[in-house]
Amino acid sequence: MNSRHTETSLVWGHSALRVVIAISPEGVVSIRELGAGDPGPRPPAQPLVEVLLAGQGRARASHRFSDTAVGRRFTYVGAEQVRDGQWHELRVTLRDEQTGLEAHAHLRSAEGVPAVRSWTTIANRGTAEAVVLGVTSFAAGFPAGSAGGLQVVRADSEWLGESRWRVRPLREEMADLNLPLHGQDGRGRLAVTSTGTWSTGQHLPTAALLDPGSGRAWLWQVEHNGPWRWEVGERRDGAYVALLGPTDIDHQWHTVLAPGESFTTVPASVAVSSGLPRGVFSGLQGAAAALTAHRRALVRPHTDRARLPVVFNDYMNTLMGDPTTAKLIPLIDAAAEAGAEVFCIDAGWYDDDGDWWDSVGEWQPSQTRFPRGIEEVLSRVRERGMVPGLWLEPEVIGVRSPMADKLPAEAFLQRGGTRIVEHGRYHLDLRHPAAVAHLDEVVDRLVEQLGVGYFKLDYNIDPGAGTDVDAASPGAGLLACNRAHLAWLEAVLDRHPDLILENCASGAMRMDYALLSRMQLQSTSDQQDPLLYPPIAVAAPLSVLPEQSASWAYPQPDMDDERVAYSLCTGMLGRLYLSGHLPTMTGAQREAVRAAVAAYRDIRTDLAAAVPVWPLGLPGWADPWLSLGLTTPDHTYVGVWCRADERATASLPLPHLAGRRVDVEVVYPRHLPAWDGEWDQETGRLVLTKPVSGPSARIFRVSPVSSSSPD
Repeated sequence: MNSRHTETSLVWGHSALRVVIAISPEGVVSIRELGAGDPGPRPPAQPLVEVLLAGQGRARASHRFSDTAVGRRFTYVGAEQVRDGQWHELRVTLRDEQTGLEAHAHLRSAEGVPAVRSWTTIANRGTAEAVVLGVTSFAAGFPAGSAGGLQVVRADSEWLGESRWRVRPLREEMADLNLPLHGQDGRGRLAVTSTGTWSTGQHLPTAALLDPGSGRAWLWQVEHNGPWRWEVGERRDGAYVALLGPTDIDHQWHTVLAPGESFTTVPASVAVSSGLPRGVFSGLQGAAAALTAHRRALVRPHTDRARLPVVFNDYMNTLMGDPTTAKLIPLIDAAAEAGAEVFCIDAGWYDDDGDWWDSVGEWQPSQTRFPRGIEEVLSRVRERGMVPGLWLEPEVIGVRSPMADKLPAEAFLQRGGTRIVEHGRYHLDLRHPAAVAHLDEVVDRLVEQLGVGYFKLDYNIDPGAGTDVDAASPGAGLLACNRAHLAWLEAVLDRHPDLILENCASGAMRMDYALLSRMQLQSTSDQQDPLLYPPIAVAAPLSVLPEQSASWAYPQPDMDDERVAYSLCTGMLGRLYLSGHLPTMTGAQREAVRAAVAAYRDIRTDLAAAVPVWPLGLPGWADPWLSLGLTTPDHTYVGVWCRADERATASLPLPHLAGRRVDVEVVYPRHLPAWDGEWDQETGRLVLTKPVSGPSARIFRVSPVSSSSPD
């Protein structure tokens, strides 16, 4: 504990992160510093924990999760620091004497990573019930002199149009109200929320606040597979950030704590980039590097992380949910010849009548599609040296499914005693043992009897606010169901530790790190247009680890050579996820696919440890040029897509290589005309000219050349 004037401070952190907790003379606690270097200006004294109670409300009327009545009154009780392997953890205890509410604010950070995971546990130590309407997982003031020069980075998302990022001045979201003149904090805020179970169906839980003048940045993610809220607001002394899970006003969530009961929020993580250069990255790029390292520390250990096998899936622009033995055998052989290591049979493998949408739920292989049994097809996959995979949508039961009557009503989400129906499906409530037992039987049967080693877990409905069964509110019921889903996934992997689980929800409608800390890869979209997919693939590593970002590469026989390469490049700087009618391609086309797979297998070990950069900035949906870089100590892999019809030129800044001689080589495609390239050593710019007409793409490897190496 250090003393400064009349304020007391607690300093915590490690080699890459410094956190200073300030305790006012009145005992009010706030984060005074959260950074990786230069502490920067004094941030606003935003209370460390905000709790909105029905009987207490806010200290001053607003729409914010800032300055709640309890949050203002919380005072410091004590702190505990522990070490758990690579993780440093700080627990700060606060107490509100008026209500008897106690809060434990948890901060957890991996050694060497400038990022922190944060969550809050509140316990009712009083004598009366507490009706809780919202609790922050993280709340702190941002270190900037004023809010005027700050920028907000955020993304909208929807089916087929995922991860559409934008960078805007905070002043475009919040007007300058001259708060110091009024002597009061504002009432408005920029609040971004997600409802239901599509956690990324409208907006992403990943966002950032930047100070371009100093290079400081915070990049955060709310780690929940259900509803969430993040907000940025302005106080008289600057901007604050609040991150939290479901709330009463946004999500029909509240919980009632009887004396002695407690509640724990969903976690959130914040990565920081200080005003001082950290390596060669600062600002958003530096925070992205930090969050990438933090995510790698969060994810569950799995053999998949070392192998990153190439997946062929029969669905996209190929069989489209209509698999049969006759159609699959040629695809399996062609996928194996191309170098795929997993073959996943997508939707339809359980269907006997061609109308399966509202009858799914038993997950028994079709007899009409596979006259000699699906075992014949899965055996062919294994014979060709690949891991067999199946598509599964475990959380739903079709309204015409036999399982709809076999399972008890309590095994489904309900409102007012009625099962919730969405798009012809019921939604299982994984709090109920019958629902869990059913899914465990399905997974264990498919793994142990059929030898399935890969599941594409899809999720195509959103049941809304939740269930009122055994819950104080629909939102509380949904939160419990969300957590039961995570527990089920953990148990599946505990029983089958080598099983690979792909996270999919109508593409990427549930792309969050509650799920991705447990599952091995993420479908980034259902987008079928190869010209529209690159901005999704380029944007993905800001939300998802590169080695988890599975973007479709679906070359087709009717494509020309450049279009085949363009489609394949889209999947190569992430998790290569193949599809396409390979058997009917020409020999040259099949060789182009084999070359892409071979090139990917050559670089994938590097990609699993790389840091993303965006040489042309975050992609715009209609940008003619798009670029993603993945940097390692030895190489920078640069993917470049040009959607302009005419011959065109782009200049790609690579500031981390400025002043160095480099070798620029094409990773893929090597069989097509080379793009003209020129390296400006002084400015660190790679100038590329596409010499062909029409859309074209290339993957480059840019490697520094030692000064002692010959020219």
